[in-house]
Amino acid sequence: MKGVIDFHTHAFPDELAERAIRSLEIEGEIRAFHDGRVSSLLASMDSSGIETSVVCSIATKPSQFEPIFSWSKKIASERIIPFPSVHPNDPQYSERISLIKKEGFRGIKLHPFYQDFDLYEERLMPFYEKVCEESLILVVHTGFDIAFPRIRRADPEKILKVITRFPKMKFVATHLGAWEQWEEAKDMLIGREIYMEISCSLESLPKELAREMLLSHPKEYILFGTDSPWTGQEETLSALKGLDLGDDMERLILRDNAISLLGTA
Repeated sequence: MKGVIDFHTHAFPDELAERAIRSLEIEGEIRAFHDGRVSSLLASMDSSGIETSVVCSIATKPSQFEPIFSWSKKIASERIIPFPSVHPNDPQYSERISLIKKEGFRGIKLHPFYQDFDLYEERLMPFYEKVCEESLILVVHTGFDIAFPRIRRADPEKILKVITRFPKMKFVATHLGAWEQWEEAKDMLIGREIYMEISCSLESLPKELAREMLLSHPKEYILFGTDSPWTGQEETLSALKGLDLGDDMERLILRDNAISLLGTA
């Protein structure tokens, strides 16, 4: 099989990486697996047999769009696919989304906690409509977040409302549907045609439950992701292989589904 595609990673400009990683480690009471630089991500990819990573940025305020957008253009390569970010409160969100499409990016990253919104708010509907209009992929942090109180900003019920209202949107739910809300995800989302990536889930779920969820979901709608540097790429890859899903399904999860989805954007 050709190289693996990691659909959910993070990195920062070299001059910001050390400060950003240290701050996020403190907020989440977690240790990063590398220092957050693109060069360190590439080194992790090399050692893990990962060919390509999608780098997801998060604009925590509207003014961060421009520096994230410029940096995303700078780091784009055959191995790094950046997904810039648009803050939902940005009055220029429509123009920003169009610019992302015009510059050849495949998708956008949103994070309800760091961007202070609920997934199913009426004010977000025009934003989602614009994403659909531009045929972009939308990767969204779903479930709770390690650095925030347990607030239901992006729970499975809200995810289901969004994808029901926007059935053509290429919505990717991170963390196997909803971080630390997996029983709800199992009941409400598993089995539906919704893209899910697996980061930060296999390490926490009982092996049989993780295996059951993956085998019960449409096999073309599962993506490999690690949330690197917050989990190790090699460790997540090993955890997936340990589920004994079979070669055909592993190939879909590790590469083919990502190729197909990226090709639609």
